[in-house]
Amino acid sequence: MPSLKDIRTRIVSVKSTQQITKAMKMVAGAKMRRAHDAVVGARPYAAKLETLVRHLAASGGEATHPLLEQRPVQRATVVVMTSDRGLCGGFNGQLLRAVEVELKGHPEVTYEVIAVGRKGRDFLKKRGYSVVASHEGMGGHLTPEFARELVAAPITAFAAGQTDQLVLAFSTFKSAIAQLPTLEPILPVPLPKVEEGGVAGDASYLFEPGEAALLADLLPRYVATRTLRALFESEASEHSARMAAMDAATNNANDLIRSLTLSMNRARQAIITKEILEIVGGAEALAA
Repeated sequence: MPSLKDIRTRIVSVKSTQQITKAMKMVAGAKMRRAHDAVVGARPYAAKLETLVRHLAASGGEATHPLLEQRPVQRATVVVMTSDRGLCGGFNGQLLRAVEVELKGHPEVTYEVIAVGRKGRDFLKKRGYSVVASHEGMGGHLTPEFARELVAAPITAFAAGQTDQLVLAFSTFKSAIAQLPTLEPILPVPLPKVEEGGVAGDASYLFEPGEAALLADLLPRYVATRTLRALFESEASEHSARMAAMDAATNNANDLIRSLTLSMNRARQAIITKEILEIVGGAEALAA
């Protein structure tokens, strides 16, 4: 049985750890609120731009663009968005398992990976996947310029026929306690589904400037916007997962402190009882 001093030292240590986890929970909560505002602001614009681009691409004009070309998938590029640090529950693990299942499920496809975050880079490199680029330390510094830079090389490779698909792998922010691992193909640009009794893209558009010039500007913008939204979703999911993990750690520390305090009281009572018995025994011996 540990001594009274050992138990007291352990309680002090757990209380120090609890202070750290409580502070990390508060910091993650503040960051999550900012990231959540960014997600809420980005979703409507990204959704409207996606709808517009899909219908423009299916409008039936003669203009074409390399990013619209549908071809069999033999080579694919996956942008995997994870965190640089741990202590965020199953945030990284859930997404990376989903990515690994996807990569192993299509052995006929040659995959290249662009990693955003140290955890994803290390995980995929260790398992022998081709990580062609990695970006670290982007938390809190997500900008449209970074999103354009991130997908510039995949867009060029797709237009040149060097890759047949671009997939974003990220965690969709559902709530403060729920994040959904998501693998979302964004190239080639998917066309709207044909609805019963109508045709896809049956709306009429007047193009100014010409359709080719408009698509040349809108399609890269569409890819960068979808990527920026995914980055915002991933950042909000990371902070919410870390906040939940630190809250659970703080509660566990409370439980451990109560258990250690109970053990300390029992040990102290045992020492007091032993000393009383020794005093009584000594008094009886003297009386005899």
